[in-house]
Amino acid sequence: MTEGRLTIETQGHCATVRIDNPRMRNAITSAMWRQFPALIGELENRPTVKVIVIRGAGENFSAGADIGHLDEILSDDDGGLPSVAEEAVAHCSKPVIAAIDGFCIGGGWEIAGACDLRLATDRARFAITPAKLGIIYPLPAIRRLVDLVGRGPAKDLLLTGRMVDAGEAADLGLLTRTCEVDGFDDAIAELADTLARRSQFSIQAMKNLIDTLLDSPELLAQRNAIWQQEMRHGSDAANGFHAFLERREPEFDWSGEAFWLNHPRLRGES
Repeated sequence: MTEGRLTIETQGHCATVRIDNPRMRNAITSAMWRQFPALIGELENRPTVKVIVIRGAGENFSAGADIGHLDEILSDDDGGLPSVAEEAVAHCSKPVIAAIDGFCIGGGWEIAGACDLRLATDRARFAITPAKLGIIYPLPAIRRLVDLVGRGPAKDLLLTGRMVDAGEAADLGLLTRTCEVDGFDDAIAELADTLARRSQFSIQAMKNLIDTLLDSPELLAQRNAIWQQEMRHGSDAANGFHAFLERREPEFDWSGEAFWLNHPRLRGES
């Protein structure tokens, strides 16, 4: 039996969730899959955390689901534990960055693909390998892959299971950007800092509306009306306008904690 865990490190307004199983190239065990929803939920409820980064320990993001736990991991027709973890990442109200180095394979890509932004080193390698195992990739992960790269490239990646390098992954649309290994940590920190300084109202509203546009377009007008009302009654727009006119950095103070409690259906909650 392999050992592995997810850990949290916090620096300023950024929290890093680390996939920590380096002896297995950060393969994700059943216990680790179960950790994802709880950890993401915990960080979502921390007012001081504005940005979440997910990365692997050592030199790899993740080699995917731990094959030794596969029967337990894929325990039902809805994608099992990986789909629950993936949906927790994707539905987080706060921006989530995947920081990808080394191998990002199978279930590792499932987590990375659920993030909002994906930065990778130029030595990162990607493959989605269910066809090599005789299994079906979880439906939410298939849908997100098609959203990112289109039908043809998604079929190519899923049906062949071939490995692609960071350059091809970026060209396909799998990645937000790539950078050299030596500057990777600085690039992640800079992006996280940029997001933390922006209006969290704007970020969370636009993230929710983009996801609604793709996932539940019939709810788009209703959800947009809720956000527009919040914009009129909130303080971030006024702060942003005044700062622009005064040629200074804005000081945004919107906090989404009470807002999300009042509007759980924005994320499909009952």
